[in-house]
Amino acid sequence: MPEALLALEGVTSGYMGDIDVLRNVSLTVKQGQISGLIGLNGAGKSTLFKTIYGFLRPKSGSIHLAGADITGKLPHTLIDEGVWYIPQESSLFPYLTVEENLRLPLEGRRQRFGATLEQRLEDTLTRFPVLREKRASQAGDLSGGQQKSLEFAKAYMVQPRVCLIDEPSIGLAPKVAADMFKWIRTFADAGMGILLVDHNVRRVVAMADHVYVLSLGEITASGEPADFQQDLHTQVREWLGISI
Repeated sequence: MPEALLALEGVTSGYMGDIDVLRNVSLTVKQGQISGLIGLNGAGKSTLFKTIYGFLRPKSGSIHLAGADITGKLPHTLIDEGVWYIPQESSLFPYLTVEENLRLPLEGRRQRFGATLEQRLEDTLTRFPVLREKRASQAGDLSGGQQKSLEFAKAYMVQPRVCLIDEPSIGLAPKVAADMFKWIRTFADAGMGILLVDHNVRRVVAMADHVYVLSLGEITASGEPADFQQDLHTQVREWLGISI
């Protein structure tokens, strides 16, 4: 079994001094595997991502990447550590071109990536042909599906060890959403560790190697996909209080 690439141990976090959004959260993400996180709106899923990626510092607990403590490290330093975040909201610069958006994460790191930057760019544009056609277009002029493809193409450019992916299918047509999920599987097959949140619970359970349920800031259940697929409706209603 692969070792944990990303490990959270007893993480408590929140936005105000006396209010904890996350309480004693522990989970792992392994190399080449997808860890799925499901929960109601407001359960703390986005807060968890922001805590891992350094936008929030945990009040207690620790976050480790391949055994090294990265608790509270700033987002721009986590890129160098091999952690990437595809947020629910756009992270694109709308007035920069597609190509400029792709280059941006690595341009400031030419000392490290300069020898491979051009090759990575060409490989990425080959893998995402719709972006090759639009490489000189401003990112803000792309369709919603094309913008989401650009978000995934940026991750492909960076080639992180761990990728945090928050609601990749929200607002997308079913065919476009299916393409995004194919990319998630491709990333995992290439050896990335994936932490995935999506409102399509069935899709998350079907894709994940391990599933965590987050309810009111706490992990209330976890297990292999088979544990969830046998009677998904009943279990999700019991754990989350919803029907799907």
